[in-house]
Amino acid sequence: DGRCVVVIPGFLASDVATARLRRSLEQTGFRAHGWGLGRNLGVKKDLFEKLDRRLDAIDEVQPVTLVGWSLGGLIAREYAKYAPDRVAAVITMGTPFSGSPRANRAWRVYEFFADHRVDAPPLGSDRAAKPPVPTVAIWSPRDGVIAPAAARGKADERDAEVKINCGHFAMSSAPEALGAVLATLARLARD
Repeated sequence: DGRCVVVIPGFLASDVATARLRRSLEQTGFRAHGWGLGRNLGVKKDLFEKLDRRLDAIDEVQPVTLVGWSLGGLIAREYAKYAPDRVAAVITMGTPFSGSPRANRAWRVYEFFADHRVDAPPLGSDRAAKPPVPTVAIWSPRDGVIAPAAARGKADERDAEVKINCGHFAMSSAPEALGAVLATLARLARD
């Protein structure tokens, strides 16, 4: 029905990495947008202001659904806490929001590029706390980068979880992952 979805790429990725996901969303009737902020180099102090400007540029009057892959999902969750009136729902894909921030194989690389430790991002909130909007975690026991429990989360950290069976780097393009996102969006629309 033309609902707006903004897709946030994972760490070190850009909108190019989420192009197939956005095309699939558009083919099924959504208005899909990339995050428009270039390569995701980690959480920065001005990130939420930049996301505000991006949503202003999209010119959407209704709250948008944020789909975030990996670190993009963590950014989506935190933005939904920062601006809940602008976010209808959050769908994470292989996002390390629960447990230790080191429950993944990428934290050392993250710290190399970011200007902070992985357990001390400039966000000012509890990473595991559920945003005040519907939140669905898509995760895989075969992720290979993010610990499955960290991406699945606990029951009080998300509203629902969807198990898929693909590797971390396929989550933005594998048919099973794309199907999970579309089914989740359809379920959210019915609720």
